[in-house]
Amino acid sequence: MATRRQRPVIVNIAEDEDFKVLSEKRYSFNWKSFKKTTTVYKLRIEKENDILGVMGIVDIPAEKRVEIKLLATSIENIGSNKVYDRVAGCLIAYACRIAITNYGMDACISLVPKTQLIKHYMQKYHMLNAGRQLFLEGHALFLLMREYIE
Repeated sequence: MATRRQRPVIVNIAEDEDFKVLSEKRYSFNWKSFKKTTTVYKLRIEKENDILGVMGIVDIPAEKRVEIKLLATSIENIGSNKVYDRVAGCLIAYACRIAITNYGMDACISLVPKTQLIKHYMQKYHMLNAGRQLFLEGHALFLLMREYIE
């Protein structure tokens, strides 16, 4: 069961040494293969080194959009027995922050979810369906940031 206690977290760009520990077994993907095509961010508890979640994004200025290409929480933070809840939400909210910083009220974030996660993203993060992608824009970006970051 996830802890109800909130812990301050830090999200920043993954460094080269981080890719040594971002294994496919613990984080669902081979993150080294994405570091050339995306900006990879890591989430960790403040003053701790353990990475709890990872996100790869691409900024698309022509569309005033930040696309989340890849999102993963560490294996112990998945499912009903997770250690920490809200890891993915904090990373998505961070993508919202980047989009708002870059594009203001015209900002948008999007992602292409696994089929089994579509309803989850729509219910938990209030994302809208745009066919192949889910997205958030406008006021919804600010609401998600407020819920997960502030």
